[in-house]
Amino acid sequence: MYAIIETGGKQIKVEAGQEIYVEKLGVEADEVVTFDKVLFVGGETVKVGAPTVEGATVTAKVVKEGRAKKITVFKYKAKKNYRRKQGHRQPYTKLVVESINA
Repeated sequence: MYAIIETGGKQIKVEAGQEIYVEKLGVEADEVVTFDKVLFVGGETVKVGAPTVEGATVTAKVVKEGRAKKITVFKYKAKKNYRRKQGHRQPYTKLVVESINA
């Protein structure tokens, strides 16, 4: 059984036992998070939401919060002596999906 959930402005396909990385949720490690914006539940029977599936939830356990690898943002305009260099590290939350309740 799998489900498609919405979190952080993104849609993610999840299965029980899967590790996923989502936008930072601001919760402590070892807490349980429940997602109620379930858009689709698949398996033997299919449930499609309009826009969400009524009564369907996905529970996940928080493993850790962290920051991704650094990326370099470089702005440049040719022949104008304009250069700006900036770094960015995106915060994330690592989750383990425990169950899909549909």
